Amino acid sequence: MTETADPHTEVPKKKSKLPLILGLVLALLGAGGGFFATQSGLLGGAAKPPKQLAEPVVPLTPDLAEIAFVALDPMIVSLGPNAQNRHLRFRAQLEVPIQHQAEVTAILPRVVDVLNNYLRALGPHDIERQDALILLRVQMLRRIQIVTGKGRVRDLLVMEFVLN
Repeated sequence: MTETADPHTEVPKKKSKLPLILGLVLALLGAGGGFFATQSGLLGGAAKPPKQLAEPVVPLTPDLAEIAFVALDPMIVSLGPNAQNRHLRFRAQLEVPIQHQAEVTAILPRVVDVLNNYLRALGPHDIERQDALILLRVQMLRRIQIVTGKGRVRDLLVMEFVLN
């Protein structure tokens, strides 16, 4: 027994996706054109001038007559029982503006205390990593700048960082 389709029922036609795709392409082109027109200053008036920085930019090469170096006493830090190495030998100097050299020298015991506490709190994995010196230097400089006050220490120069 074969069934025949009822001639009165219509098969719904598939809707075309062309209007949807065309609308999406036109929307993307319009958005891109609007972005370009706004960024280039064609719409919304002239481009705004860049904002002025709140603080003047420090030149990369300071006048060498205006800086001084304050040496820190060498430190030997025990690394703990789980470390591959037993001790860290650390020596550094602080780069300071010449007018702040006496102030920084006067509070060196506090700086050494901060560095000792920080280095002793580190785990073996923090010190024995390949990029450890870079990360530790940034952290130590930040702590030194907090202790000494704003603008007194420009940089921390690591002279010796030896694990043994």
